[in-house]
Parts: sequence; structure tokens; C-alpha cells
Amino acid sequence: MTIYFYGADDVPYGCFSNFSPHGFELDGAWWPTSEHYFQAQKFRGTRHADLVRRAPTPLRAATLGRDPSRPLRRDWERVRDDVMRRAVAAKFGAHPDIREVLLSTGDEEIVEDTTTDHYWGRGRTGNGRNMLGRILVRTRSRLRAEPAEARGGDGRRPGP
Repeated sequence: MTIYFYGADDVPYGCFSNFSPHGFELDGAWWPTSEHYFQAQKFRGTRHADLVRRAPTPLRAATLGRDPSRPLRRDWERVRDDVMRRAVAAKFGAHPDIREVLLSTGDEEIVEDTTTDHYWGRGRTGNGRNMLGRILVRTRSRLRAEPAEARGGDGRRPGP
């Protein structure tokens, strides 16, 4: 069986979406979603990166991150997969509830069910690279290999 996901509100696998509201700390900052982190890293070290981080929604972060008037960092094509791996690992490391959803998928293939993205999802033809799904599977394997006590703590945003 293959597990397909797309929307952040889809039950039970919406948490696999980069738009899911599961924030985390990474690189010394709080990120409301993995989409915020991913899009901001295109402009690391600039004012635009912080603008993306502070976007009110993941859709707005995505829009800002895809702004063609902003130059991408020079190494973006080389580092983008690693950036996504770091975001996904931080997100699932910070939230025991969604970590359990990911671990509950057994050894199933996980596919981002989008016809508009041939790189991160399955694409229009269904033969896309599905890099986000592949990163989720890799994250699942790494989480499985961790001792249970190493997965403790909820990692949610600290209170005031």
C-alpha cells in the first residue's frame, strides 16, 4: 500500500504536509511550519529570510519564498534537499504526536499527491521524484533507529 498526502488538514496524514501547523526551533529561531523554514533558507542571512519566517501563514511564506525579484542563495540547488531534510527532522523530532503518525506508517511508501510539483511530489504524470515523500521515509527510518528515550520532550514553542 502507498500512503498519499497533500493538504495539511487531511486526516491522518496532513501532518506530513509542510503547511501543517507544527512549529519547531532550528538554527536559533522559531519556525511556525516547515514551509516557513524551507522558503526562508533560500535567502539565508538576509532581511528577506526573516520576513519569510515571520509570514502569518505557510501560504504567504511560500509566496514570499517564490518571489522572482529576490535572488536565491547561490548554492540553493545543491543544498535544498538537505534543507528539507533538516526541516522535516526538526518538525517530527519536536512533536511526539505526529512522530507516532509517521512511525505508524510501517514500511509503506509515502507520496506527496500533487500534480503540480514533479520534484517534491508525484507530479502530473505520477512519475515525479517525490523528494518530500522520500525524505519522510528516510526520517521515519532514522526515528525508528533512535532509542525511545531519545525521542522524549515535546519540543513545542516555549511559553512566556
